[in-house]
Amino acid sequence: MINLESRLENIEERFVDIDGYLCTHDFMLAGNWDYKHGYLDKRLDQDRMVWLRIPFHVTKGYLDGECGGCHATVKLGRPFVFKYVYNKGTDKHASPHLLGAVFDQFQPPVDPDAPLEDFWVEHARKVLNEVERGYLH
Repeated sequence: MINLESRLENIEERFVDIDGYLCTHDFMLAGNWDYKHGYLDKRLDQDRMVWLRIPFHVTKGYLDGECGGCHATVKLGRPFVFKYVYNKGTDKHASPHLLGAVFDQFQPPVDPDAPLEDFWVEHARKVLNEVERGYLH
């Protein structure tokens, strides 16, 4: 994981406005959000292993999955780029069990914080610059 300085850091606005704008740059709300914080992610590679992530925390209201955070004000954190290496094939040692399937349906990552090549760091910086140009008038 590599932190990237950005003029987006510390911006505080309604979640729907930030999310709406970042969506135009192919960012999406990461699945690990809760009522008080979350991440907006953009995949940088076809294999979905390299990601640009912008963290945020809620300063007013709370995120609600039903209305897409319409009543929340959020403050953006410092963006970072990371590589999440996972197995592409099926788990040859998996054994079916009904209750466990709800909890452990995916293989553990080979490396959840793999080293990043300079190319990906530069690519992430370019994406951030493009996002900043459009957002920060």
